[in-house]
Amino acid sequence: MRAYVFILQAFAYVAAVLVGAMALAVTLDVIGRNLGWSNTGWVVEVTEYSLPVATLLIAPYLLYRNEHVRLDVVLAIVPKRVSLFLERCADVLGMMICAIFVWYGIRLIFDSARLGSMMVKTLAIPEWWQYALVPVCFALLALEFARRLRA
Repeated sequence: MRAYVFILQAFAYVAAVLVGAMALAVTLDVIGRNLGWSNTGWVVEVTEYSLPVATLLIAPYLLYRNEHVRLDVVLAIVPKRVSLFLERCADVLGMMICAIFVWYGIRLIFDSARLGSMMVKTLAIPEWWQYALVPVCFALLALEFARRLRA
């Protein structure tokens, strides 16, 4: 269990560093452009790739800490037993949806790698790189939903 929490925390720290680096890079890019320095087009592209990566990395940790987005209004007005039942149903549904994302994420990565697809803008990167964290993070989310069911 400690290794699992360590992985979730490590992913959260990486997400926080990414968000901080994006904010710094965009700020420096805007300042640089306004001062007439060279335009760094790669900053926008790296930010485009980093936003979903940060989101994927932080999601399992937020679910673990019960700090994810949820609709508490309904749970607050129904009886406790109904609330618990609804939460269990949401956990089962979440686990199933995450499992689907894992399956299709793996297929997408293998198909993209097999075809040798590239993302070419300012930077040229293999397409599968942008999908690499999808099955990993959704597997962690599915694991977290399963853990919540046992609690």
